[in-house]
Amino acid sequence: MDNGKVFKYLTQDIAMRLRKITDVIGLRVYTDLGDYFGEVEEANLFENKLDGWRIRVGGSVASLIGGARGVIIPHQFVKAMSDIVIINSSALPSPAEPEFEEISEDLM
Repeated sequence: MDNGKVFKYLTQDIAMRLRKITDVIGLRVYTDLGDYFGEVEEANLFENKLDGWRIRVGGSVASLIGGARGVIIPHQFVKAMSDIVIINSSALPSPAEPEFEEISEDLM
């Protein structure tokens, strides 16, 4: 068996499809749980490498982020990108737990 041929076929199978950043702007963003998250607004570059995405938030997620119009999602949370963008749901802020005040013993 020629190892050169095996390597050639393996590299063809795992080749990544590259996209232009301008093609990604405007795509709808969903979580891996299927919830609509928003729309890609801008790409963030750091030292000439893609660092993250600015997402204009929409849908039910807007209530989780406290009135902000957008969030920055690091690129490592992007799971897939084609006609839509799928992000890991762990990138979302968790719903705030209700805060309880401590009652001093004098009031009891």
